[in-house]
Amino acid sequence: MATGLSKTKWNGTIATTTALKKNDSCPDIELTYTGKKNTSDVFDSERANCTVFWKSQTVNGHNNKLYFGDNFPILLGLLDDSEIAGKVRLIYIDPPYATNSVFQAKGQKDAYHDLLQGAEYLEFMRERLLLMNELLADDGSIYLHLDENMVFEVKLLMDEIFGKSNYRNMITRKKCSTKNTTKKRFGNVSDYILFYSKSSNYVWNRPYDEWPSDKILKEYPCIEIETGRRYKKVPVHAPGTRNGETGQPWRGVLPPPGKHWQYTPTRLDEMDANGEIYWSASNNPRRKVYFDGERGIPMQDIWLENRDSINQNMLLTGYPTEKNLSMLETIVLASSNPGDIVMDCFCGSGSALEAAYKNNRQWIGIDNSIEAICTTLRRFHMGVEAMGDYVNPIKAKSKDSDLLNPECFNLSLFEKCPIILEIQDEYLDIAKSIWSNAANE
Repeated sequence: MATGLSKTKWNGTIATTTALKKNDSCPDIELTYTGKKNTSDVFDSERANCTVFWKSQTVNGHNNKLYFGDNFPILLGLLDDSEIAGKVRLIYIDPPYATNSVFQAKGQKDAYHDLLQGAEYLEFMRERLLLMNELLADDGSIYLHLDENMVFEVKLLMDEIFGKSNYRNMITRKKCSTKNTTKKRFGNVSDYILFYSKSSNYVWNRPYDEWPSDKILKEYPCIEIETGRRYKKVPVHAPGTRNGETGQPWRGVLPPPGKHWQYTPTRLDEMDANGEIYWSASNNPRRKVYFDGERGIPMQDIWLENRDSINQNMLLTGYPTEKNLSMLETIVLASSNPGDIVMDCFCGSGSALEAAYKNNRQWIGIDNSIEAICTTLRRFHMGVEAMGDYVNPIKAKSKDSDLLNPECFNLSLFEKCPIILEIQDEYLDIAKSIWSNAANE
């Protein structure tokens, strides 16, 4: 892969008509569309009034909160909470994808609708992303999961809100097995995760993949006779010429034309004395890079091992668009630390919340689907079951009418993951009607 050089290296100069002057700055790109509100109007919108249904006790420092309602006024309300605003370390969201579809969970229960399109969808996302940016800690990060439908338009929104300099990755994920598509195009098996940080100083715990045995032999083919350690040989030069020490001969050897030494002669002498330099028969130095089996291979931005459905033994809740738990644990571990607050304001089946709790993080979940709220509660109450044999809603304390009945609430049901359930006032009647109607049956 080619490495770019300074723009001044094109025949020693570059035409002024194609380059910005030294004091110029590159103008930002702004996404414009009908219905785009002033930022001040977004923040001046009405906050949600929420009623606490369950008041769980804090266990091991955890104060997890699950909200039933529209996430926009709820997020606005959280901006007034000094324990949350500016303290959320990680946000993961898997919002609607502008598919113009409705989705059902197992048993043909309505789960959610995804009907917003075009500019209306973009403003829906923008208003919520503005609030999430304010809720994030200065060293926090956000991961936004989308498919090919709107990811490029939403990336421009993310650049505008979080800053283009805080863009980290657009991760490509293989979401399912190979498709035998009948359409005249390549099979669509990928979706995307936009990763942004709040600032340049953000929590980052680099994740690693395990080394396959065949890859170890291929990548590290050499064995050091003295120690038996595996290693590979890599160049000690890099692209670009230098006029200082790294551009001068070392041990009588010049770097190749157009290159320079990666290290100063003094540092190269130290490495050679430590046995870290390999000299070829033609007197060409190479650096020994030893195999470190404990660390593994640093993860890249293409994820092939995080499909949502693999086989009938995979444990799921049966909620549509439920995401791979292992993938979410990777994100949680990479961009937060134990005790941090993790938020998912499109929480669906609660997979991101479980990933946070399993790894000793606090969580905040929000959803406006009654099926999502009940699925999340069943997940923490009863766990998950193999694909095709999902959590049975007939089991004791698992019916929606019981889960949403504050009179039936028993802290012991959720002592492994304490939950404070809060419901937005305009959604309160929905929750009350479910358990009151069940009581009259």
